[in-house]
Amino acid sequence: MNIHIVLHEPEIPQNTGNIARTCAVAGCSLHLIHPLGFSTDDKSLRHAGLDYWHLLDVHHYKDTPSFFAEHPDAALFFFTTKAPRVYTEVSYPEETWLMFGKESAGIPEDILFGHADHCVRIPMLPTLRSLNLSNAVAIAAYEVLRQHGFPDMQNTGQLRTHCWEDAP
Repeated sequence: MNIHIVLHEPEIPQNTGNIARTCAVAGCSLHLIHPLGFSTDDKSLRHAGLDYWHLLDVHHYKDTPSFFAEHPDAALFFFTTKAPRVYTEVSYPEETWLMFGKESAGIPEDILFGHADHCVRIPMLPTLRSLNLSNAVAIAAYEVLRQHGFPDMQNTGQLRTHCWEDAP
């Protein structure tokens, strides 16, 4: 199972740091399409990702054409508030690429129009603009993992019965 999270020109270091942490714990690769709205040396970026950066598979691309040239056959899904199809209506392949746009503008419309059949959305109330980028990435990544039975993930949340014996 290979999940690739693609951030198109992310602007907020804390979001990218949180996404990096999600990628680390979920076993996803992180792809950053430049320009970024911050330096990768940014303290906020490192802080939000905590000590998980060394566990990440991170790839950088100088621009959008470079990304598409390097991955011409990628099974890409584009997350946008403008899509008619809901993200849970898709059967994601074993190797899945999930693209998210920058916080202020999303994925450029020329990219969306060129891939309209692979655009999906996360449902939300119609009067609101969008979810936080890091939350959207987590929702999407875990849907792909759920569809594939959470491969390679152990149940590390073992409850100890004595914790519950004293509960009122």
